[in-house]
Amino acid sequence: MAAIDAVVDISHHNGANLDFQKAKAAGILGVIHKATQGHSSIDPMYAANKKKALKAGLLWGAYHFATGADGVDQATAFLNALGNDVGSTLLVLDFEPNPSGSSMTLEEARAFVTHVHAVTGQWPGFYSGHYIKQLLGTNKDPVLANCWLWLAQYGPTAVVPPNWSTWTMWQYTDGAVNATAHTRVDGIGHCDRDRFNGSEKRLRALWGVA
Repeated sequence: MAAIDAVVDISHHNGANLDFQKAKAAGILGVIHKATQGHSSIDPMYAANKKKALKAGLLWGAYHFATGADGVDQATAFLNALGNDVGSTLLVLDFEPNPSGSSMTLEEARAFVTHVHAVTGQWPGFYSGHYIKQLLGTNKDPVLANCWLWLAQYGPTAVVPPNWSTWTMWQYTDGAVNATAHTRVDGIGHCDRDRFNGSEKRLRALWGVA
């Protein structure tokens, strides 16, 4: 089944004047926004962008940028920040090297996703690229394998870690690396773009929306 290029992921780094109506008109169906980092940091643009994106009729997701700290504590901070919107928001753990401090370990990642599942009944998406490949190698992790894979790989080919049979989403560019004429999104500008491995109907099913 052909992939659709219909999801973007953003944070406060993308600025404060985003036009999600224009993004939707350009073919974007879903937005995944940074919500939290570590134990207590909340993205300052999360709430405002969420309101505008939902008003535009876009699917909404939230990711937690992992740091090297207790996984359950980070999962609790993430879910607390989302509040009553957890059920309608696609949840993701961003598992990559932390440039400003210690990075999350595999044990902490297992604790994070297990706690999210225990509280919400859903396994979150697992966003990673070379970091999970470096840590796991050819080994498999049965806990993290419960999560759907959001692969970060800038290039023409998606190389999936052995822990997953395929990718569900693929972040193929950050708007600069592996950029093409299609990496700029009306209303947002150059940004992280993501392909979904399926149809719009399947994308909405992932979000739990008919």
